[in-house]
Amino acid sequence: MYRSKIAAKQTRQGTINLRVSHTQKELIDRAARALGRNRSDFMLEAAAREAETVLLDRRYFTLDAEQFKRFTALLDRPAPKNEKLQRLFSVKAPWEK
Repeated sequence: MYRSKIAAKQTRQGTINLRVSHTQKELIDRAARALGRNRSDFMLEAAAREAETVLLDRRYFTLDAEQFKRFTALLDRPAPKNEKLQRLFSVKAPWEK
């Protein structure tokens, strides 16, 4: 996941220019100030976080015939017994008590 500590150690070498409305700029500035960041750091972190989300949320992937066979076999296998999970599911939620 994108981490600001890692980014802080990296030298920035490129630029990205954006046109924004006055309302958008004010909103971004308010949010950045609320977190104690400047506009650039706030926007870079938010954009990188969203980019990661988009790339990690890819649902389409391709497999050759052998890979697909192994993949479906794993999906069809019964889940291993998990005592902690069974115990968790047996406890009533606070709003059900």
